[in-house]
Amino acid sequence: MNSRSQTIPRPLVRLNQWTIVTAVLLTWLTSWHYFLLVPLLAGISGLLFDLHPVLYIGKKFLKKPLPSYIPEDKQQQQFNQIIAVFCLTMAYMAYTGGWMIIGHLFTAMVFLAASIAIMGFCVGCFIRFQWQQYRYRKLHSGR
Repeated sequence: MNSRSQTIPRPLVRLNQWTIVTAVLLTWLTSWHYFLLVPLLAGISGLLFDLHPVLYIGKKFLKKPLPSYIPEDKQQQQFNQIIAVFCLTMAYMAYTGGWMIIGHLFTAMVFLAASIAIMGFCVGCFIRFQWQQYRYRKLHSGR
């Protein structure tokens, strides 16, 4: 397996982030929480089957060869996707159950994380880095 198969081109990562942002905005504007199913089901499919429909379709619109795009680490993106799927699942379940405040809290979290990532700072990357540092320190503190 080459190193490129462990990366995702940045435009596809951005497409996924914009899909989340758009779904949340549409949910907030229309009060129709079924919009959340698009990024939620795509994210679940990507995590379980390594086939993310939004990225699969988006890849067809890329004009340059995949290696020419800035690569994003696939493991990091899967970690971020787990967080997004969790928040989207909680939001969808909350809205379905009529718990609007909880739904708004979870959609706000995933909306903010995706929006901030689009602007260049990855919240999930920061969380994962801190977790890895914590595990490293814990493992090496017993010397």
